[in-house]
Amino acid sequence: MTDFEALVLLNMVPEIGSIRLKRLMEFFGTAQNILQAPEEKLTIVCGIAKIIAAKISALKTKDLNQEFTRAKRENIAIITQDDPGYPQNLKNIIDPPPVLYLKGKFKPEDNIGIAVVGSRRASFYGLDSARIFSSRLAERGFTIVSGMARGIDTAAHQGALKACGRTVAAIGSGFNHLYPEENRQLAEEIAQNGAVISEFPMDTLPLKQNFPRRNRIISGLSLGVLVVEAAQNSGALITADFALEQGREVFALPGKVDAENSCGTNALIKDGAKLVSCVDDITEEFNFTAQKQKAKRNRAKESKIEFPAVYDLISEEPVQLDDLLEKSSLDMQHLSCSLLQLQLGKLIKQLPGKYFVRRQNER
Repeated sequence: MTDFEALVLLNMVPEIGSIRLKRLMEFFGTAQNILQAPEEKLTIVCGIAKIIAAKISALKTKDLNQEFTRAKRENIAIITQDDPGYPQNLKNIIDPPPVLYLKGKFKPEDNIGIAVVGSRRASFYGLDSARIFSSRLAERGFTIVSGMARGIDTAAHQGALKACGRTVAAIGSGFNHLYPEENRQLAEEIAQNGAVISEFPMDTLPLKQNFPRRNRIISGLSLGVLVVEAAQNSGALITADFALEQGREVFALPGKVDAENSCGTNALIKDGAKLVSCVDDITEEFNFTAQKQKAKRNRAKESKIEFPAVYDLISEEPVQLDDLLEKSSLDMQHLSCSLLQLQLGKLIKQLPGKYFVRRQNER
């Protein structure tokens, strides 16, 4: 068994987490040594109770093989911090996930990321603001990071995709239990234009205790966190707390003083978060050159010119993504963006197996 395989196997014990694993690694040296250690020696390590030691000892190679089979079936890559594709921003936090499940791909430009988070029960004002800010930030070259939850998170991803920008979603479950279920198609679109990631094994349920752990990943991937709308006890405020601990910038959109969903954001502003009224309030905090902003905007404009050409390649007969890639002579990012815009415009629809067809009412 390789050290990579041993890490994936250890990550399948829910109670271990990044902190306990770090202590185990410091004591035993390698993941393989941890798996080979007797139970009584495992319990010497701080935080490793007998029940956790027993679960480590009970791990079997067949568990690992089953996990790899599940991941392969869903086209999920599994990476560790030694992998060159592991995001650099996340690697630099105090407790980075030892293992990441990844659908899509990280790119170097994703290091220029802004998290956009907020309430699941968002107002129209909040949803509209999340989409607008995410779109404009994406146009300027920022990767939009969020948690793919209902409400503000969903609007943030949609805003980035509409601008043909990159976006990353960190989820609080395994890929076999994507949550919420209605965002399954959104997850596919994000993976084509960025990445969906999880530190949880494939069959992990979306349990309440998973989401605070997920929130540290959202802030860890980003240079700063924009809280759009949040009630007093919102999970978005946990993300803001993690951001402060990780040395990230925190931004907040002000709201009505008597609105429940503005209590959290207004409190953040009182506590020192930067009040945001336009995208420039965010971008001025970073050394982001006008040249790069302009290049990103131009690429977005160029992709819009490609929509008619891609539409002409699609008819009432389903056509597969790989065939479109070959016939269009576009790279995957521009093709995916064009297809997304055609779907948003209700001109085409996607069928299972990555097939595309014109909508019936467009004949």
